[in-house]
Amino acid sequence: MAITDRRNANLMNLIKRMHGVVENTDIEKHRQSQDHFGALLGASKDVLTQVLDIPAKSADESVLHAEWNYVNRAHMKKYIILYCHGGGYSTGSSLYARTLTSKLAMSTSMDVLSFDYRLAPENPYPAATQDAMRVWNYLMLLGYGARDIIVAGDSAGGNLALSLTLKLKEEGRLLPRGLVLMSPWTDLTSSGKSHQTKADIDPVLNAGYLEDMIQNYAAGQNLEDPYISPLFGEYEGFPPTYIQVGGNEILLDDSAMLYRKLLKANVSVKLDTFEGMWHVFQMSPFKTAYEAMDRNAEFIYDICR
Repeated sequence: MAITDRRNANLMNLIKRMHGVVENTDIEKHRQSQDHFGALLGASKDVLTQVLDIPAKSADESVLHAEWNYVNRAHMKKYIILYCHGGGYSTGSSLYARTLTSKLAMSTSMDVLSFDYRLAPENPYPAATQDAMRVWNYLMLLGYGARDIIVAGDSAGGNLALSLTLKLKEEGRLLPRGLVLMSPWTDLTSSGKSHQTKADIDPVLNAGYLEDMIQNYAAGQNLEDPYISPLFGEYEGFPPTYIQVGGNEILLDDSAMLYRKLLKANVSVKLDTFEGMWHVFQMSPFKTAYEAMDRNAEFIYDICR
């Protein structure tokens, strides 16, 4: 085995052990572990946080917690990033997402808003999409325009970013300036070959975990519904989209198939596959993760010119 291959294998094992520390069959304990992880790795003296509670508009709604992350220096205010966290629609939070939102704020010098959408199984589909639309509408009330906003997300959050934009498109509304997707979960039917070909080397995801998340979020639903599996959406007129994915993850084909679908719809789209990397590797505190964030920033700067 070559030295680089051996180093990569060792890194895969390390990531698998770290992920095992966070995972827990008790979903509440899993959520708490993720929050602790986010608080630890997302902390930065260069990034500030400000709470934004989005008020309920009816008896059927509750206050929706969100938070701004922004750099502690003069920075761009014209454009913002709306961030959808990952976690299989069953775990995750804006606190957990700080491992990514703080890096995005640093690399782009833009304000990043993440939010705590309702989680499954307590709140299955379409609760998350409804909450994302609430946040979008609230940003409109704050005076932002659709073209002032870049929508971003990782994993299930990438799914949610796509679902939100598809919903806006269906309603004939103005769409965001662009999308940034990291390891997006686009196909809950799990049709991609990488679910089999990468199963033995993916240190983060496995088929059993994904099936549990699907049951939590979309049990009894049509998994080809484009708001559940955005791969099946119609993308003509979609905004510019940038996709990053790890070469060693079972969701590799979720990104590759989405890329081809967007190309076919004449969408301006770019896909970067990071060989040897795993699911949402951008969370990790090492060089490749920061380089990926810099590429995200380059894409955002390009579409904001």
